[in-house]
Amino acid sequence: MKENLHQKRFQKNPIKGTKFTIAISSAKGGVGKSTFATNLAIALKQIGCKVGLLDADIYGPSLPKLFSIKGKPESDGQNLKPILKYDIQCMSIGFLTDEQTPMIWRGPMVTSAIKTFAQKVLWRDLDFIIVDMPPGTGDTQLTFSQEIIMDGVIIISTPQEIALQDVKRGIKMFDKLKVNIIGLIDNMSHFTGDDGKKYPIFGEGGVKKTAEEFQKEFLGEIPINPDVGKQGDMGVPIVESKPDHEISKIYLGLAKKIKSTYL
Repeated sequence: MKENLHQKRFQKNPIKGTKFTIAISSAKGGVGKSTFATNLAIALKQIGCKVGLLDADIYGPSLPKLFSIKGKPESDGQNLKPILKYDIQCMSIGFLTDEQTPMIWRGPMVTSAIKTFAQKVLWRDLDFIIVDMPPGTGDTQLTFSQEIIMDGVIIISTPQEIALQDVKRGIKMFDKLKVNIIGLIDNMSHFTGDDGKKYPIFGEGGVKKTAEEFQKEFLGEIPINPDVGKQGDMGVPIVESKPDHEISKIYLGLAKKIKSTYL
């Protein structure tokens, strides 16, 4: 598999300064995609990888909040220097605008911004760049799929059918664009009560069933845990603040799987 991954490097433009680009997508908002992307990036760092994190959600950037980054990136007039936080190189449109400024941009402007982040950011010696994709199947997804090497995409969903309808569209889009789908994650799969019982608040088994339907790998479940949201709001993701937490161990397991696949 590793040979096949390297064979296609001549077909499109890689993001300079990186070895592998892994996109985190959902095609649906509100399923925890940005939280997943930040924690996966930290997990990869903790197992010895050099990692970058690109927040490609132009309309709703989350990285400034999730990493508690308030500064602006340095520029030499032509290129931007990523901001280093938790030993991860970071870039987001949110670093360049005020927190509450709406991005009222048409498609070509979004495409231009994405190309800038891919081509005009001085990423340095990265094993992986994790790309937090926006919801939907629009300009950002097409730009990455058609012009930039994406070595793989992880699709995040919650179990209920309303989310899975969009996920299925996303799977078909990436298949049509010949982007390798690493697998599907069932996020917020259940809540464990004080009584020790599991409560599938959003339904049960839908993501695994979808993975089987489209012959994709099911990468596992991440349960609901209040610590995840609390740490994200504080700007210190759970894998960074509590690496021994049960949720952190899930992310570390996924990171090891990705590392062994690509490096």
